[in-house]
Amino acid sequence: MAHSGDSPASGPARSPHCQADPTGRRPWPLCSVLELGALPSAPGCARRYAKCLLREWNLAALTDEVELLVSELVTNAIAATEGLHTLIRPPVRLRLLSDRRRVVIEVWDASVRPPVRTDANLTASYGRGLLLVDMVSERWAWTLTPQRGGKVVWCEIRVPV
Repeated sequence: MAHSGDSPASGPARSPHCQADPTGRRPWPLCSVLELGALPSAPGCARRYAKCLLREWNLAALTDEVELLVSELVTNAIAATEGLHTLIRPPVRLRLLSDRRRVVIEVWDASVRPPVRTDANLTASYGRGLLLVDMVSERWAWTLTPQRGGKVVWCEIRVPV
């Protein structure tokens, strides 16, 4: 998918990373942020965190889909930081948002390289992450984050009616 400036990164509520918009409205009344080391254990930690959070938000019906999406996006973010020439490998940040009708998953990494969807088949062991994100989510995109460097890759999933 092409670069998109239409990220849901603006306007969430709660936590320092989840502020209300300038009018005081809370378009994302549910919001949580987790910073992870760019380590092989991070996707598993992110999945468990998302599962617990969805249960807390009474959105457990989305657990399987959200765990898959979180895992793929965090894995891609870790891979994106591998090629950075920095003294210390930067973390990745997972942010989950919900208005109870949809859940948005955002993953930030320090790389400005765009995510690339490959046409790997479903049995491939590598390179199918964004294909799965495209298949499972309603929509996804990415945007550069000039204020802190790097990029955010995000996707949205709707709550079943």
